[in-house]
Amino acid sequence: MAKMKTHRGSAKRFKRTGTGKLRRYKAYKSHLTGKKSQKRIRNLRKGTLVSKGDQKRIDSMLPR
Repeated sequence: MAKMKTHRGSAKRFKRTGTGKLRRYKAYKSHLTGKKSQKRIRNLRKGTLVSKGDQKRIDSMLPR
């Protein structure tokens, strides 16, 4: 059986943690930030984990 190919778009957006979970970065921080509060922009900088429902779907795009 052939090797699975990595989905390159997903590979650029998600990183795997040491325990195998997926880390993602938040949207809505690239432009139109003048109307957003500093607290909101600061919190958008932080990464977060992919939700449990999405993790299964993204796992198939990123073979280990």
